[in-house]
Amino acid sequence: MNFYYNPLNKACKSKTGAFARGSIVTFRIYWNGNGEMPHDLDASFVFFQDGKERTALSMHRLDDGFTVSLKFNQIGLYFYYFRVSGEFFGCGKWRDGVICGKNDLRTWQITVYDESYETPAWMKGGTMYQIFPDRFRKAGELPIADWKVRRDDWGGQPTYKPNEYGKVLNNDFFGGNLNGITEKLDYLQALGVTVLYLNPIFEAYSNHRYDTGDYMKIDAQLGTEEDFDRLICAAKERGIHVVLDAVLNHTGADSRYFNKYGRYDSVGAYQSKTSPYADWFHFHDFPDSYDSWWGIDTLPAVNEHSASYQEFVFGEEGVLKKWLRHGIGGYRLDVADELPDFFLQKLRAAVKQTTPDAVVIGEVWEDASNKIAYSERRQYLQGFELDSVMNYPLKDAIISFVQSGNTSQLRETLYMLIDHYPKETLDCLMNILGTHDTPRILTVLGGKTCANKDEMAVTSMNEKEVARAKAKLKMAAVLQFTLPGVPCVYYGDENAMQGYQDPFCRGCFDWEHTDEELLAFYQKLGGLRKQFSAFRTGEFDELFSDGGCIVYERRDRESVVYTYVNNSSGVYTVYFKGTYKEHLTGKIFTDTLICDAFSYGIFSKIK
Repeated sequence: MNFYYNPLNKACKSKTGAFARGSIVTFRIYWNGNGEMPHDLDASFVFFQDGKERTALSMHRLDDGFTVSLKFNQIGLYFYYFRVSGEFFGCGKWRDGVICGKNDLRTWQITVYDESYETPAWMKGGTMYQIFPDRFRKAGELPIADWKVRRDDWGGQPTYKPNEYGKVLNNDFFGGNLNGITEKLDYLQALGVTVLYLNPIFEAYSNHRYDTGDYMKIDAQLGTEEDFDRLICAAKERGIHVVLDAVLNHTGADSRYFNKYGRYDSVGAYQSKTSPYADWFHFHDFPDSYDSWWGIDTLPAVNEHSASYQEFVFGEEGVLKKWLRHGIGGYRLDVADELPDFFLQKLRAAVKQTTPDAVVIGEVWEDASNKIAYSERRQYLQGFELDSVMNYPLKDAIISFVQSGNTSQLRETLYMLIDHYPKETLDCLMNILGTHDTPRILTVLGGKTCANKDEMAVTSMNEKEVARAKAKLKMAAVLQFTLPGVPCVYYGDENAMQGYQDPFCRGCFDWEHTDEELLAFYQKLGGLRKQFSAFRTGEFDELFSDGGCIVYERRDRESVVYTYVNNSSGVYTVYFKGTYKEHLTGKIFTDTLICDAFSYGIFSKIK
């Protein structure tokens, strides 16, 4: 018995991907066996909301299959499969469209979101750029606290070895600051950047600043509020929105809220059970045993149920609204999966109340539509939580394809994202190839592995290895910039920066040696995103693929753009009617596109 079903084919599922509450959706399976469909077959559509009982609906018989239509009146996560004459069919895959496996209960997924769910229009079609503030650009000398180590060797290797107590302090500072970023806004604009994402900028002990000391103050080594306002204003003049990192799951032990080392003038939770911050934290044995992020005692975990903490974060004079009033474009939420659903819902409401078109991006490393964190199903994309997430699944899939030459993981990941995510989310996904938490993409593509950090500190690529890795990086970037979502360039990737895992991926930008050829390539990609509206909200359609080559289009009412990536030794001929321009090389072709071995292109029809 053989049937065809593909949820990305509107002939099978009338609405592609997730859909809004109140939608009426038609599902249809097609007979795919030899000869006519047997007359004695009947079929049911079996579905259930996550964690609830199954419902089986009889499907209407057609000459070539079965169909059913139903209305979804509740937001939530649903799963479904088909039952034909008592046998279960459902393979949960997209690629071949075949309902596979007798009595196979793997399911497809439906995400139903609130009908009012919208994401910021300014985010879509843009290009993001991520900056680790201490390492991007230094403009002048700013004061440094006496417990911090000033580095005067810009470009030197970040300190990575533990001290005599076995702790890596992350307290060496190279002096990158806000004025340095402002100085380079023209550089970012030429790169096509429309969204600037900054790792934490608030006062903290460490150079990464994920151990917040004071949420209400810019770290003095980065500058002042006036410097920050100048950056925001200058960025806006160039059409760039600034997104800040919000670290709300934990604070620093060295903070005015916890004050473990007594450096602040407050009474911290560590110092007294009567501290105004006492119920922000959970102590097992006061004061030295307390909940902390992944057991790291310098990062005491916050109790998100604390009413005073919620007021501090969400209130009119709270953290979120203070910096939104400075004109930022929104927040990226650190470790979003460790923030409870109710907290995320209150956060979104507070942000949107102040700045309706601000963006809320979550750090989620998996499929955000169905993630289970701490034994609970999360509700990130149902209309009341996040606008976007960091697209780690696509990052892994792009790297897999570029390294292996096999399209399988890339295609499956794309189909999953399109099928599971609301289109509003899909269009503003944060498409990364690397971040401050991962090795540099050039280093990854170089393929040289190390056993430990001592090896990482002395390992780099030679000239030939760099050239090979750059060729792969260009291929990866073409995919990153043309697939649904918003590409996010980690600072310096466009300048061929190398570096293994933290802290080696957090090196200083080399402004004295610019890889002009790679930079020009990224500038071209950024320019194409601005040129074609299809990259904003255009549909994705795969036109051709096999093991090593993929050709796809992005289409909206105003433009159609095609991309091909051939990561194989074969040569492919693809036929298109008309005359086209390939935008990376400027070449013109008519009717026939030759996809040479290990090549790529972005092209559109010449009108």
